[in-house]
Amino acid sequence: MRFIAALSLSDPAHFLDVARTAEACGIHALAVSDHVVVPLEIGSPYPYAPGGAPPFDTTTPWPDPWVAIGAMAAVTTRLRFLTNVYILPARHPLLVAKAVGTAAVLSENRVMLGIGVGWMREEFELLGEDFTTRGRRTDEAVAVLRALWRGGPVTHAGEFYRFPPLTMAPAPTRPVPIYVGGDSAPALRRAARLGDGWISVLRTSDELAEMIARLRALRAEYGRADAPFDCVVSCADAFDVGAYRALEDVGVTSILTIPWVLYGGDPTTLDGKREGLERFAEDVVRKLA
Repeated sequence: MRFIAALSLSDPAHFLDVARTAEACGIHALAVSDHVVVPLEIGSPYPYAPGGAPPFDTTTPWPDPWVAIGAMAAVTTRLRFLTNVYILPARHPLLVAKAVGTAAVLSENRVMLGIGVGWMREEFELLGEDFTTRGRRTDEAVAVLRALWRGGPVTHAGEFYRFPPLTMAPAPTRPVPIYVGGDSAPALRRAARLGDGWISVLRTSDELAEMIARLRALRAEYGRADAPFDCVVSCADAFDVGAYRALEDVGVTSILTIPWVLYGGDPTTLDGKREGLERFAEDVVRKLA
């Protein structure tokens, strides 16, 4: 079992120190979230809250994930980094391939691209991207990214993206894993069909077990049952070694958590984050190593 600490909604000024502490504590990876802009008025409903209101406001910091990951990679040597999740269809895949590929090269292949199709129509419109085709564009973009990261000349003529023979250097020396986030039916199908892994939203242990079983069935349907596949989950009712072992038994490979909110300290301070990571390492990580 691996553990990934989520930096969502955290102060970017803490990122480098948190990265150093996380590595020392045996945390597998840090996860960075993504929004380019947040309009002052949002009409799009947030899909993971009953009332549709997002869990952030216009003052919430959203640092560029790949700038943040590059900085944290520079002060660590083993810690890995995941986007949870990067809004892939909000950008042209050539730009995504360049940013992610460069981060992979400079970090010595310590990055994982977690993707989602996005939910905020207003953000897509501000970026000049079509919200209604975002699912199909995501599927095509994944193929473009993998082709570019293999190195050498690439050409593409798809439904949404076309370019003549070209090269993009530097290319990663290993494939960048692509994880698909979300638990809607299209997201699960996309993860099973295209992903190297899946990232859940916050669910109970029973709900996660059902979704992982569904993913197994879908992967068999797509002829991918034997391909390596990671399940990165956020669990609402698992907080100790026994509960994490039970999740591992149903196919979970990584737990996405925020250790500094588990012990009653102040999660907004750097000291609170450090103390949370250190206690989590002592209580959980080392016992499951």
